[in-house]
Amino acid sequence: MNEMYDLIVIGAGPAGLAAALAAHKAGLERILLIERDREPGGILNQCIHNGFGLHYFKEELTGPEYAGKFIHMLEGTGIELMTDTMVLEITADKTITAVSKTYGLQILKAHSIVLSMGCRERTRGAIAIPGSRPAGIFTAGTAQRYVNMEGYMVGRRVLILGSGDIGLIMARRMTLEGAKVLACVEVMPYSGGLKRNIVQCLEDFNIPLYLSHTITEIRGKKRVEQAVVSQVDENRQPIPGTEMIFDCDTILLSVGLIPENELTRKAGIEMDPRTGGAMVYENMETSIPGIFACGNAVHVHDLVDFVTAESQLAGTAAAQKDNAASHTVTLKNGSGVTYTVPQRIRPERVEKNVGVFFRVNRSCEKSAVIVRRDGEIAARYPKPYLAPGEMERVSLPKTLLEGANTIEISIEEAQG
Repeated sequence: MNEMYDLIVIGAGPAGLAAALAAHKAGLERILLIERDREPGGILNQCIHNGFGLHYFKEELTGPEYAGKFIHMLEGTGIELMTDTMVLEITADKTITAVSKTYGLQILKAHSIVLSMGCRERTRGAIAIPGSRPAGIFTAGTAQRYVNMEGYMVGRRVLILGSGDIGLIMARRMTLEGAKVLACVEVMPYSGGLKRNIVQCLEDFNIPLYLSHTITEIRGKKRVEQAVVSQVDENRQPIPGTEMIFDCDTILLSVGLIPENELTRKAGIEMDPRTGGAMVYENMETSIPGIFACGNAVHVHDLVDFVTAESQLAGTAAAQKDNAASHTVTLKNGSGVTYTVPQRIRPERVEKNVGVFFRVNRSCEKSAVIVRRDGEIAARYPKPYLAPGEMERVSLPKTLLEGANTIEISIEEAQG
């Protein structure tokens, strides 16, 4: 192993693989990919359904197929891959402490670092579901790994809480494996998943979706026996008298994803409370020069194709010796918008335009995305439909950014 690397990438999922390959293409030679799992590919390895790669590869692939294409690209590049290795700490001077069975405790240094640790699921404890604590309660991603990779059937009568994409996909997966999926229950008045997944995973299998409902009690001794589901009001409080009882042996939780950022925080990198990820510039550089972040470690994406594009941007930038600039534009989220990524833009570092990702906080029919430059409307993008479960993107030209102090992105719904 080299002691000093041009670049160390933490996480060899879709983000890390794309960043490392982009950095190599940009001229870096000593690149190390560190992965805590036994093999590269990240979450894609357990996503055996299709629907990946339509944007990037222009073909429909399963998750392992998408990951396999990038793993194959590593051949002949000289990029080192260290699997089954846990990074314990990174510091502002780009020193990495890692541990593994093969190499023991290691202290590694790099000129640049890319953080691509992905995201994790919220658990029952995070949302405080009342009731007893029997076996049979899984996060949807854990159940997905058990079924698709380990070969275990997690249950026969299944209730799913939350309508995120993983939960929707597992509703279909469990049905195909012979389980009875009783319902998908969502506390919000809208689904948190992609429209295509609602149709293909619930409607096509006649699985009911209860919006504005949540689990108010879990019953069971050794194993889950029943779940009580209640309707909620506009403040998400249970409405007495609306209880439904489901006889089930399994509950899957699909109640949101959180960027995996313990390492990021410990390094002293500035965080964005809106996303739970690092604050980044237009090239995915964090508040510490030379440390970049990309993929779901920055904000949770809908499509892996977007993760790839964003991570290639980070890898290319990590290969550049100087990313400094004299002027910075701050991006703000206005009415109807939850967050923006990037949060800051340096116009000097932009060639022609910069893409800005954002999510809305409510479903909107005919509407428009409004871009304000220092308080004045500078651009308007018509949108036929907007939903919180689908990430949106606008492209801001360099001419709009030059000389600006703030850019605000908001939603304006059509009247009547």
